[in-house]
Amino acid sequence: MRWTYWMWGVLAVALALLPLWPGAVDSYAFSFLFFVFVYAILAQAWNLIAGFGGQISLGSHAFFGLGAYATAILWSGNYLWGSLYDSHPRIYYFDPVTMALSGLVAAVAAALVGLPLLSKLRGDYFALGTLGFGEIVKVLFINGGTFTGGAFGIVAPASTFETLLPHYWTGLGLTVAVAVGMRLLMRSRYGLALIAVRDDEMAASANGIDTLKVKIAAFAGSAFISGVAGSLFTYYLFHVGPDSVFDLNWMLLPLMMTVVGGTGTVMGPIVGAFIMYAVFDAARILVPDYHPVVSGVAIILAMLFLPKGLTRLSFGLPGLMRRG
Repeated sequence: MRWTYWMWGVLAVALALLPLWPGAVDSYAFSFLFFVFVYAILAQAWNLIAGFGGQISLGSHAFFGLGAYATAILWSGNYLWGSLYDSHPRIYYFDPVTMALSGLVAAVAAALVGLPLLSKLRGDYFALGTLGFGEIVKVLFINGGTFTGGAFGIVAPASTFETLLPHYWTGLGLTVAVAVGMRLLMRSRYGLALIAVRDDEMAASANGIDTLKVKIAAFAGSAFISGVAGSLFTYYLFHVGPDSVFDLNWMLLPLMMTVVGGTGTVMGPIVGAFIMYAVFDAARILVPDYHPVVSGVAIILAMLFLPKGLTRLSFGLPGLMRRG
């Protein structure tokens, strides 16, 4: 219904205006929301290939890391912009071209690895193949020499940082853009073809759908979104290393968030990211020695009592949340 779009629009505007509240930029809630945005973007990326495409990928951390490294190399390494960077590093702070290229690097890598994996492997075998790809990429970057910084990684020019405000607005903008894009995509001919492949690949092929092409496009699109999220994280962390950006948590946590929120829904990854990150962060602050236990119990309870996700509970949730 039309009112649901108004509701989500008002919420997005309210979040956009939040920094105008006195003291908001320096508050814990501000940084909390930024990380929710990062995880929501990653969860949407995983949802595209797994929730809508039906292909369980365990390699999203690899594409997140590739995007992060691409931004660090292009920005601090000065491979793209020439000598102008040396005197004006702030010009390229949150540069949209660099962020798009970072996503493109991840998408190209996904297309190259997706062609052999998706044409030969299904189900658990594809999942393990993507997990193995992630570990291979991590080892390659550890041994990448001066180009990747080796095990230490790359340090970007942190002198450009003054406030978390650009991170917040960029994260919010990307979260909204990805959600709207996902909604439009699932209503397009390609989206219908992707869902058809997920539901019955043999029937989709019999009806003239190039199933391999559809799956590779979804895999590359998912990687592009993950790469852009990695780029955003680089502008926050300024130090990109193999252990920080190729960590399995960048795959496991968005996966859990999507499942809790509602796999195969547009708003499920966002709802799941907000709730699960709140649980994880509260456990980290209140019971630091036991926060993995608390987080694990929360996940088990969610799986037991919310197997279809929060956004599929039958109490009149907005239609935008439901299956695309």
